[in-house]
Amino acid sequence: MFEQLLTFVRDLLQEYFNVNLGVDILTRIAQSLVIIAIIWLLRWVALRIVHRQFRRDPRLLYSWRKVVQYVSAIFGIIFVGRIWLQGVDTLVTYLGLVSAGLAIALQDPIVSLAGWLFIVWRRPFTVGDRVQIGDIMGDVIDIRVFAFSLLEVGQRIDAEQSTGRIIHIPNGVVFKEALVNTHHGYPFVWNEIPVMVTFESDWEKAKSILTNIVRELAPDVSEGIRKYQKRADRFVITYGNISPTVYTSVADSGVVLTMRYLVDPRRIRGSEQGIWEATLRAFRLHWDIDFAYPTQREYLHFEEGKKPPHPQEAPTVVAKKNWMTTDTGFRPITHKEEE
Repeated sequence: MFEQLLTFVRDLLQEYFNVNLGVDILTRIAQSLVIIAIIWLLRWVALRIVHRQFRRDPRLLYSWRKVVQYVSAIFGIIFVGRIWLQGVDTLVTYLGLVSAGLAIALQDPIVSLAGWLFIVWRRPFTVGDRVQIGDIMGDVIDIRVFAFSLLEVGQRIDAEQSTGRIIHIPNGVVFKEALVNTHHGYPFVWNEIPVMVTFESDWEKAKSILTNIVRELAPDVSEGIRKYQKRADRFVITYGNISPTVYTSVADSGVVLTMRYLVDPRRIRGSEQGIWEATLRAFRLHWDIDFAYPTQREYLHFEEGKKPPHPQEAPTVVAKKNWMTTDTGFRPITHKEEE
Protein backbone atom coordinates (compact mmCIF):
# COMPACT_ATOMS: atom_id res chain seq x y z
CA MET A 1 0.00 0.00 0.00
CA PHE A 2 2.88 2.36 0.81
CA GLU A 3 4.39 1.76 -2.64
CA GLN A 4 1.05 2.44 -4.28
CA LEU A 5 0.77 5.72 -2.40
CA LEU A 6 4.26 6.75 -3.52
CA THR A 7 3.41 5.84 -7.11
CA PHE A 8 0.28 7.99 -6.91
CA VAL A 9 2.28 10.94 -5.54
CA ARG A 10 4.89 10.51 -8.29
CA ASP A 11 2.23 10.53 -11.02
CA LEU A 12 0.55 13.54 -9.39
CA LEU A 13 3.79 15.53 -9.32
CA GLN A 14 4.62 14.62 -12.88
CA GLU A 15 1.18 15.47 -14.21
CA TYR A 16 0.47 18.76 -12.43
CA PHE A 17 3.92 20.12 -11.56
CA ASN A 18 6.04 18.53 -14.28
CA VAL A 19 8.40 17.13 -11.60
CA ASN A 20 9.80 13.72 -12.41
CA LEU A 21 10.88 11.92 -9.24
CA GLY A 22 11.49 8.21 -8.91
CA VAL A 23 9.84 6.03 -6.31
CA ASP A 24 13.21 5.62 -4.57
CA ILE A 25 13.61 9.39 -4.11
CA LEU A 26 10.05 9.72 -2.81
CA THR A 27 10.70 6.88 -0.37
CA ARG A 28 13.73 8.69 1.02
CA ILE A 29 11.77 11.93 1.30
CA ALA A 30 8.97 10.16 3.19
CA GLN A 31 11.41 8.45 5.52
CA SER A 32 13.18 11.75 6.18
CA LEU A 33 9.91 13.50 7.01
CA VAL A 34 8.94 10.74 9.42
CA ILE A 35 12.31 10.92 11.20
CA ILE A 36 12.14 14.72 11.42
CA ALA A 37 8.61 14.52 12.86
CA ILE A 38 9.62 11.94 15.47
CA ILE A 39 12.71 13.93 16.50
CA TRP A 40 10.67 17.15 16.68
CA LEU A 41 8.09 15.43 18.92
CA LEU A 42 10.79 14.03 21.22
CA ARG A 43 12.45 17.46 21.32
CA TRP A 44 9.16 19.11 22.29
CA VAL A 45 8.58 16.59 25.09
CA ALA A 46 12.15 17.00 26.36
CA LEU A 47 11.84 20.80 26.40
CA ARG A 48 8.60 20.57 28.37
CA ILE A 49 10.34 18.38 30.96
CA VAL A 50 13.31 20.74 31.14
CA HIS A 51 11.05 23.77 31.65
CA ARG A 52 9.21 21.96 34.42
CA GLN A 53 12.38 20.89 36.23
CA PHE A 54 14.51 24.04 35.93
CA ARG A 55 12.06 26.93 35.55
CA ARG A 56 13.38 28.53 38.77
CA ASP A 57 17.03 28.51 37.66
CA PRO A 58 17.51 30.52 34.42
CA ARG A 59 21.11 29.35 33.89
CA LEU A 60 20.34 25.64 34.19
CA LEU A 61 17.20 26.10 32.09
CA TYR A 62 19.22 27.78 29.33
CA SER A 63 21.96 25.11 29.44
CA TRP A 64 19.56 22.17 29.25
CA ARG A 65 17.57 23.80 26.46
CA LYS A 66 20.76 24.12 24.45
CA VAL A 67 21.66 20.48 25.16
CA VAL A 68 18.26 19.27 23.96
CA GLN A 69 18.46 21.41 20.82
CA TYR A 70 21.98 20.29 19.92
CA VAL A 71 21.30 16.59 20.61
CA SER A 72 18.12 16.61 18.52
CA ALA A 73 19.92 18.34 15.66
CA ILE A 74 22.82 15.86 15.76
CA PHE A 75 20.52 12.82 15.76
CA GLY A 76 18.46 14.33 12.96
CA ILE A 77 21.57 14.83 10.81
CA ILE A 78 22.78 11.29 11.54
CA PHE A 79 19.51 9.48 10.78
CA VAL A 80 18.52 11.58 7.78
CA GLY A 81 22.09 11.45 6.47
CA ARG A 82 22.09 7.66 6.54
CA ILE A 83 19.05 7.67 4.29
CA TRP A 84 20.50 10.03 1.69
CA LEU A 85 24.13 8.91 1.76
CA GLN A 86 23.65 5.26 0.92
CA GLY A 87 26.50 4.31 -1.36
CA VAL A 88 28.66 7.02 0.15
CA ASP A 89 31.84 5.50 -1.32
CA THR A 90 30.89 6.88 -4.70
CA LEU A 91 30.67 10.40 -3.25
CA VAL A 92 34.07 10.57 -1.56
CA THR A 93 35.84 12.22 -4.48
CA TYR A 94 32.98 14.62 -5.11
CA LEU A 95 32.72 15.63 -1.45
CA GLY A 96 36.48 16.15 -1.28
CA LEU A 97 36.38 18.66 -4.12
CA VAL A 98 33.30 20.38 -2.74
CA SER A 99 34.74 20.66 0.78
CA ALA A 100 37.94 22.30 -0.54
CA GLY A 101 35.89 24.96 -2.29
CA LEU A 102 33.64 25.48 0.72
CA ALA A 103 36.63 25.89 3.02
CA ILE A 104 37.72 28.91 0.97
CA ALA A 105 34.29 30.40 0.31
CA LEU A 106 33.02 29.90 3.85
CA GLN A 107 36.14 30.74 5.79
CA ASP A 108 34.49 33.03 8.35
CA PRO A 109 31.59 30.66 9.16
CA ILE A 110 34.05 27.78 9.55
CA VAL A 111 36.20 29.84 11.91
CA SER A 112 33.07 30.77 13.87
CA LEU A 113 32.13 27.09 14.08
CA ALA A 114 35.61 26.30 15.38
CA GLY A 115 35.21 29.14 17.87
CA TRP A 116 31.95 27.64 19.07
CA LEU A 117 33.65 24.27 19.62
CA PHE A 118 36.39 26.08 21.56
CA ILE A 119 33.81 27.90 23.72
CA VAL A 120 31.90 24.70 24.44
CA TRP A 121 35.04 22.63 25.14
CA ARG A 122 37.34 25.06 26.98
CA ARG A 123 34.57 27.28 28.38
CA PRO A 124 36.38 30.63 28.45
CA PHE A 125 32.98 32.04 29.38
CA THR A 126 29.45 30.82 30.00
CA VAL A 127 26.03 32.41 29.96
CA GLY A 128 25.82 35.00 32.73
CA ASP A 129 29.52 35.92 32.77
CA ARG A 130 30.61 39.52 32.29
CA VAL A 131 33.28 39.63 29.59
CA GLN A 132 35.19 42.22 27.61
CA ILE A 133 36.43 41.60 24.07
CA GLY A 134 38.37 44.46 22.58
CA ASP A 135 36.41 47.62 23.45
CA ILE A 136 33.13 45.75 23.96
CA MET A 137 31.96 44.77 27.44
CA GLY A 138 28.76 42.99 28.37
CA ASP A 139 27.00 40.08 30.04
CA VAL A 140 26.78 36.87 27.98
CA ILE A 141 23.11 36.09 27.37
CA ASP A 142 23.29 33.52 24.53
CA ILE A 143 25.82 31.24 22.82
CA ARG A 144 25.00 29.86 19.37
CA VAL A 145 26.88 27.87 16.74
CA PHE A 146 28.13 30.89 14.81
CA ALA A 147 27.83 33.80 17.27
CA PHE A 148 27.22 34.73 20.89
CA SER A 149 25.26 37.67 22.27
CA LEU A 150 26.14 40.21 24.94
CA LEU A 151 23.95 42.61 26.88
CA GLU A 152 26.11 45.71 26.54
CA VAL A 153 27.65 47.27 29.64
CA GLY A 154 29.17 50.77 29.70
CA GLN A 155 30.05 52.46 26.38
CA ARG A 156 27.03 54.82 26.19
CA ILE A 157 26.93 55.44 29.96
CA ASP A 158 29.74 56.38 32.30
CA ALA A 159 29.45 53.31 34.54
CA GLU A 160 29.63 49.52 34.37
CA GLN A 161 25.88 49.11 34.02
CA SER A 162 23.67 47.76 31.27
CA THR A 163 22.76 50.01 28.35
CA GLY A 164 19.92 47.74 27.21
CA ARG A 165 21.51 47.08 23.81
CA ILE A 166 22.32 43.54 22.60
CA ILE A 167 25.55 42.95 20.68
CA HIS A 168 26.04 39.88 18.46
CA ILE A 169 29.67 38.80 18.05
CA PRO A 170 30.96 35.99 15.76
CA ASN A 171 32.51 33.12 17.69
CA GLY A 172 35.70 33.36 15.64
CA VAL A 173 36.64 36.56 17.50
CA VAL A 174 37.85 34.44 20.45
CA PHE A 175 40.86 33.50 18.30
CA LYS A 176 41.68 37.11 17.37
CA GLU A 177 41.00 39.29 20.42
CA ALA A 178 42.05 39.14 24.05
CA LEU A 179 39.14 38.11 26.26
CA VAL A 180 38.61 39.38 29.80
CA ASN A 181 36.26 37.42 32.06
CA THR A 182 35.40 39.04 35.38
CA HIS A 183 33.72 35.87 36.71
CA HIS A 184 36.53 33.35 36.25
CA GLY A 185 38.69 32.77 39.27
CA TYR A 186 37.56 34.82 42.24
CA PRO A 187 33.93 35.96 41.93
CA PHE A 188 35.08 39.49 42.83
CA VAL A 189 37.23 42.20 41.26
CA TRP A 190 39.37 44.88 42.84
CA ASN A 191 37.87 48.35 42.69
CA GLU A 192 39.65 51.59 43.51
CA ILE A 193 38.23 55.00 44.44
CA PRO A 194 40.80 57.83 44.38
CA VAL A 195 40.16 60.84 46.61
CA MET A 196 42.40 63.90 46.23
CA VAL A 197 42.87 66.40 49.05
CA THR A 198 44.91 69.60 48.96
CA PHE A 199 48.50 69.74 50.16
CA GLU A 200 47.40 72.07 52.93
CA SER A 201 44.86 69.54 54.23
CA ASP A 202 45.57 67.19 57.12
CA TRP A 203 46.00 64.17 54.85
CA GLU A 204 46.75 61.83 57.75
CA LYS A 205 43.38 62.56 59.29
CA ALA A 206 41.75 62.20 55.87
CA LYS A 207 43.42 58.82 55.37
CA SER A 208 42.21 57.64 58.76
CA ILE A 209 38.66 58.70 57.94
CA LEU A 210 38.72 57.01 54.53
CA THR A 211 40.15 53.81 56.00
CA ASN A 212 37.32 53.64 58.52
CA ILE A 213 34.76 54.31 55.79
CA VAL A 214 36.00 51.69 53.31
CA ARG A 215 36.37 49.03 55.99
CA GLU A 216 32.86 49.75 57.21
CA LEU A 217 31.07 50.01 53.85
CA ALA A 218 33.03 47.70 51.53
CA PRO A 219 31.13 44.46 50.77
CA ASP A 220 31.93 41.41 52.89
CA VAL A 221 33.60 38.97 50.48
CA SER A 222 34.91 36.43 53.01
CA GLU A 223 32.14 33.89 52.36
CA GLY A 224 32.64 34.02 48.59
CA ILE A 225 36.41 33.66 48.99
CA ARG A 226 35.97 30.58 51.21
CA LYS A 227 33.63 28.95 48.70
CA TYR A 228 36.11 29.58 45.89
CA GLN A 229 39.03 28.13 47.87
CA LYS A 230 37.08 24.93 48.61
CA ARG A 231 36.25 24.10 45.03
CA ALA A 232 38.68 22.74 42.43
CA ASP A 233 39.71 25.34 39.88
CA ARG A 234 42.19 25.41 37.03
CA PHE A 235 43.41 28.88 38.05
CA VAL A 236 45.87 29.32 40.91
CA ILE A 237 44.98 32.68 42.48
CA THR A 238 46.18 33.71 45.91
CA TYR A 239 46.04 37.07 47.65
CA GLY A 240 48.08 37.84 50.73
CA ASN A 241 45.60 40.47 51.89
CA ILE A 242 41.96 40.87 50.88
CA SER A 243 41.05 43.52 53.45
CA PRO A 244 40.02 46.99 52.22
CA THR A 245 42.86 49.46 52.44
CA VAL A 246 43.89 53.01 51.51
CA TYR A 247 47.05 53.89 49.59
CA THR A 248 48.79 57.27 49.55
CA SER A 249 50.36 58.96 46.53
CA VAL A 250 51.09 62.49 45.36
CA ALA A 251 49.75 64.18 42.23
CA ASP A 252 50.14 67.65 40.74
CA SER A 253 47.10 69.08 42.51
CA GLY A 254 47.30 67.36 45.89
CA VAL A 255 47.61 64.16 47.90
CA VAL A 256 45.77 61.17 46.39
CA LEU A 257 44.25 58.70 48.86
CA THR A 258 43.07 55.60 46.96
CA MET A 259 40.56 53.24 48.58
CA ARG A 260 40.94 49.67 47.31
CA TYR A 261 38.53 46.80 48.02
CA LEU A 262 36.97 43.65 46.51
CA VAL A 263 33.44 43.80 45.12
CA ASP A 264 31.07 41.89 42.85
CA PRO A 265 31.44 43.31 39.30
CA ARG A 266 27.71 44.02 39.08
CA ARG A 267 27.66 46.01 42.34
CA ILE A 268 30.53 48.40 41.69
CA ARG A 269 28.39 51.48 41.10
CA GLY A 270 26.24 50.93 44.17
CA SER A 271 29.25 50.42 46.43
CA GLU A 272 30.97 53.52 45.03
CA GLN A 273 27.88 55.61 45.68
CA GLY A 274 27.69 54.55 49.34
CA ILE A 275 31.39 55.18 49.93
CA TRP A 276 31.39 58.56 48.19
CA GLU A 277 28.35 59.77 50.11
CA ALA A 278 29.94 58.75 53.42
CA THR A 279 33.15 60.51 52.39
CA LEU A 280 31.36 63.75 51.55
CA ARG A 281 29.50 63.73 54.86
CA ALA A 282 32.66 62.98 56.85
CA PHE A 283 34.87 65.63 55.19
CA ARG A 284 32.17 68.25 55.65
CA LEU A 285 32.74 68.07 59.40
CA HIS A 286 36.47 68.91 59.23
CA TRP A 287 37.65 72.41 58.43
CA ASP A 288 41.23 71.19 57.83
CA ILE A 289 40.35 68.77 54.99
CA ASP A 290 39.55 70.11 51.51
CA PHE A 291 39.10 68.34 48.20
CA ALA A 292 41.69 69.22 45.58
CA TYR A 293 40.91 70.07 41.99
CA PRO A 294 42.82 71.64 39.09
CA THR A 295 43.15 75.38 39.73
CA GLN A 296 45.63 78.24 39.46
CA ARG A 297 46.83 80.61 42.14
CA GLU A 298 49.72 82.93 42.85
CA TYR A 299 52.36 81.42 45.12
CA LEU A 300 54.82 83.72 46.91
CA HIS A 301 57.67 81.58 48.12
CA PHE A 302 59.19 84.19 50.44
CA GLU A 303 55.84 84.44 52.25
CA GLU A 304 54.47 80.89 52.06
CA GLY A 305 57.62 78.83 51.73
CA LYS A 306 59.34 77.00 54.55
CA LYS A 307 61.48 79.15 56.86
CA PRO A 308 64.75 77.99 58.42
CA PRO A 309 64.63 77.71 62.24
CA HIS A 310 66.18 80.43 64.43
CA PRO A 311 69.66 79.37 65.60
CA GLN A 312 68.73 79.90 69.23
CA GLU A 313 65.58 77.80 68.98
CA ALA A 314 65.64 74.21 70.12
CA PRO A 315 65.65 71.54 67.41
CA THR A 316 62.19 70.65 66.19
CA VAL A 317 61.01 67.26 67.40
CA VAL A 318 58.43 65.57 65.15
CA ALA A 319 56.15 63.32 67.16
CA LYS A 320 53.88 60.68 65.71
CA LYS A 321 50.47 62.22 65.42
CA ASN A 322 47.50 60.41 66.83
CA TRP A 323 44.97 59.30 64.26
CA MET A 324 42.00 61.59 64.56
CA THR A 325 38.52 60.32 63.80
CA THR A 326 36.42 62.86 65.71
CA ASP A 327 32.94 63.43 64.28
CA THR A 328 33.38 60.83 61.55
CA GLY A 329 30.85 58.35 62.85
CA PHE A 330 33.33 55.49 62.51
CA ARG A 331 35.39 53.68 65.17
CA PRO A 332 39.18 54.19 65.22
CA ILE A 333 41.29 51.60 63.48
CA THR A 334 44.74 50.13 64.00
CA HIS A 335 46.99 50.72 61.01
CA LYS A 336 48.95 47.77 59.76
CA GLU A 337 51.55 47.49 57.05
CA GLU A 338 50.01 46.50 53.73
CA GLU A 339 51.73 43.93 51.60
